[in-house]
Order: sequence, then structure tokens, then C-alpha cells
Amino acid sequence: MERCQVVIAGAGPVGTVMATLLAKAGIETVVLEAGEDCAQDLRASTFHPPTLEMLDEIGITDMLLERGLKAPLYHWRDRRSGEVIEFDLSEIRDVTRYPFRIQCEQYHLSRALAAGLEHYPAADIRFSHRLLSFEQDDAGVTVHVETPTEVRHIRADWLIGADGANSLVRKWLGIEFDGFTYPERFLCLSTDTELADYLPNLAHVNYVSDPEQWLVLLRVPSVWRVLLPTSLDQTDDELRSDETKNSVFDRLTGDGASVRTFHRTLYRVHQRVAKSFMDRRVLLIGDAAHLNNPLGGFGMNSGVHDAFNLFEKLQPAIKAGKPNGSLALFDKQRREVTHAFTQAQTIQNMEFIRAGASAGHEKRRQDMLTLKADDERRRAYLLRQAMFESLEQAAAIN
Repeated sequence: MERCQVVIAGAGPVGTVMATLLAKAGIETVVLEAGEDCAQDLRASTFHPPTLEMLDEIGITDMLLERGLKAPLYHWRDRRSGEVIEFDLSEIRDVTRYPFRIQCEQYHLSRALAAGLEHYPAADIRFSHRLLSFEQDDAGVTVHVETPTEVRHIRADWLIGADGANSLVRKWLGIEFDGFTYPERFLCLSTDTELADYLPNLAHVNYVSDPEQWLVLLRVPSVWRVLLPTSLDQTDDELRSDETKNSVFDRLTGDGASVRTFHRTLYRVHQRVAKSFMDRRVLLIGDAAHLNNPLGGFGMNSGVHDAFNLFEKLQPAIKAGKPNGSLALFDKQRREVTHAFTQAQTIQNMEFIRAGASAGHEKRRQDMLTLKADDERRRAYLLRQAMFESLEQAAAIN
């Protein structure tokens, strides 16, 4: 039976970050990815300042700066009135060398890191290798893997599930995934039509509130991405149709039929957190451990923060040869912060944008305008939205 120190299920951005951290430390790591390549997932595209600082430690931030778009500004916009509430991350340049978001599709990160793993003797990334099942005991974990030609078996000291929302690792552990799923599906459209030509004062990141159809407008290097909720009574084919596309862009550009789209993707959005991020020698990070709506761009960033936290805590456990208090602290810190910050903040963001013209929306609008006008509160808000506050919260948990 093949042996290694750590097996990672999943070669997305979180799995490849975790693998790179381990490989740089000389820890024998095998990454299993069911697909033939890193998935070209359109969902995550925002890298927050502390995430960029972390990724600098593994030498990948320069690539993101080169390929991505700097977005120091982001807007909360009222679609009907045209009102824009602008926030500028350059105000916190005294606490970070990256006072901006980087807008760049997440697959650029995972593919670059996957390619980089080839340069580390301790790392082995295997595509078209699907984790089937595993068993753990006091000494390690036996992982069963389906390849294109056979079923193979790997004996590892540790198994890390970074295998996404439908994590097989989490399911095999039987860990509950508490929370809820939003009733409406979300539609993501991508276009190379320059929306800034039609919408004045458009930032790279825009959350557009409207009682009839709220939107998120995100600029990435190649396209604009338009995210919106869908009607519950429409079929998949109807939602992906030219008619729907034309209707969305008619309201944005005035001529939806002339707008070319490259993707028309439907997906469910969840707010869920695993009851535990570990079970003895098996650990969960990223979407395998928690899911949230995309408003704020916290999902992938939280997963990267999971990986860096786990790497710090796993090293003493590897030296000890068994689970210890450091891993329990990883579980406590990341799970509590996920509940207290990521879940709470994304739910609040969703309530603001989807409420439209309701009394609750008007109150939140007034609260945000008051916050915007208060230098101290605005700074605290920027630090929270940039995810510095969540990392401080985690560090305070012991």
C-alpha cells in the first residue's frame, strides 16, 4: 500500500493552497482531484487584502496582481434612485500593503498552484483520481481512490477534505451540515459588453438593490459578471434562454439582444456550517466545511484562511504523531468565526440588497449613510468587510 503523510481531497483554490503550504514545509502530500483539471468555477473572483498577504507567503500574489484588476472601490447602489454609497479600501492602507480587492477568477489561483506543486519533491497532484471512501484508526487513515484504470489505496497520517460543497469526506464522516438553502436559484451571466459605458460611475464591484430584481455586477479581467436571483416558477431552459438574457440586459444597456454572453450558469446558494471541522485525523476546510451567499466575496477567502490556520495547527500534530490541542483550536477558531462573522455578515448583506424599497431596506440605507459619514465607524466597517476583523476574532479564541 502506498504511504504518505497527508492526503488532500480536492484541487480547488483551498486544496491547492493547503498543498503548497505543506509541500514547502517538506511534508509528503498527495492531492486527489476527480476532474481532469482544476475546475473553471465562475463563482469566486474576489481576493481580499489579508488573503493577498497570506498568498504572498507562498509566492502567488504577484501573479494575481498581474492577471487581476485592482478594486479599491466598491459600491452599494440603489437601482431605482441611482444613489451610490461608495467605500474606498485605500483608507486602510496603513494596515495593509494591499488596500484593495483583486478581481480575478479563482481558477487562475488553483491552476497556478497546481502547476507549481510539480516543483516540490514532497508533493504529488493527481487528476482523474476520485476519493471513494476511507477508514481511520488511531494510527492513520486508509484512503481508497478510483483512477481511470483501477482502485488504489493510500495509507496517510492525515486526510484533509477540501472537496467542496458536496464533500464526500464530510459525508463519510457523517458530520451534519446545518443551515439553510435560499429558495431562489441564482443566475450568473458573463459578457464582454462594457457595462460602464451604460451605467455611470460604475466600480469593479457593485451590489445593486432593487425590489424587482437585485443584481451583483462584478468586473473580472475578461468579462463583466452579472449575478441575480431567478423566478421559482421558471425552468432551467427558460432561465438560460435568450429571452431571459435579453430581459436582464435590456434594463442594463437598453438593447439586450445585442449583448453576447459566454456563460449562463444556474446554482443554488446555501448558508451552512459543518458541526465540526475535524474528526480525529480527518479535517475539513473551505466549502467542505462552510457555505455562504456570495455577497461580500467571503467564501473562497474564508477557505484560504482555513488553510493557513490549519497549516499552523497541523505541524505540531504531525510532530506529535497524533491529534492534539492545536487541531482542536483550529476547529474552534474557524468554526466560531464562520458563525460569528462570515455567516452573519453575508446574511446581513443579502437582507440589504434583496429588500428593495421596504421599510427595512430604507432603515438599512439610512444606517449605511450614517456609517459612511462617520470616520471611525466607516474605518471599522472597511476593516470588517476586508476580513481583518474576522482574523482578529479568530486569534482571540483560545
